[in-house]
Amino acid sequence: MKVIKLEIPGPLLIEPRVFGDERGFFLESYNARTFAERTGVEAGFVQDNHSRSARGVLRGLHYQIRQPQGKLVRVVRGRVFDVAVDLRRPSSTFGKWVGVELSEDDHRQFWIPPGFAHGFVVLSEFADFLYKTTDYYAPEHERCLIWNDSDVGVDWPLGVSPILSEKDRQGLRLAECEVFD
Repeated sequence: MKVIKLEIPGPLLIEPRVFGDERGFFLESYNARTFAERTGVEAGFVQDNHSRSARGVLRGLHYQIRQPQGKLVRVVRGRVFDVAVDLRRPSSTFGKWVGVELSEDDHRQFWIPPGFAHGFVVLSEFADFLYKTTDYYAPEHERCLIWNDSDVGVDWPLGVSPILSEKDRQGLRLAECEVFD
């Protein structure tokens, strides 16, 4: 497993070791001991989630203000552009974002620590997106940073207007959001 540090401290890009031959491939998608040793993160995952979305669907930017979730995300079918936004007010990178492309072909994973908003847009015909979380989903604590806040300036690779849920259309600008102190 190879761990790649990104421009913002905290989020990590993870490249698992893939063993392939004419029959297909094998990879270890998660090993608690290896993950802790290589990332320095002791993540106690409590929930696994799976979403399927069509091309142009943009989900996010979501976070939980209480019961914040760390997320280890990956794509098992298709291709997405995945984003993490730092919402930790004391951080020197508060309001900054990092984005990575994840696909079924590269098998890469993205670690988004608690204190970050998270979202993705689907670049392929559809995508199956899997993620492990370090805390349970708590809808009463869920918040949404609007995907196109000009103060954050995420450079989404969009050719058309994204397909959004009503919840995501109602997201708040960073200046209006509850954040982590």
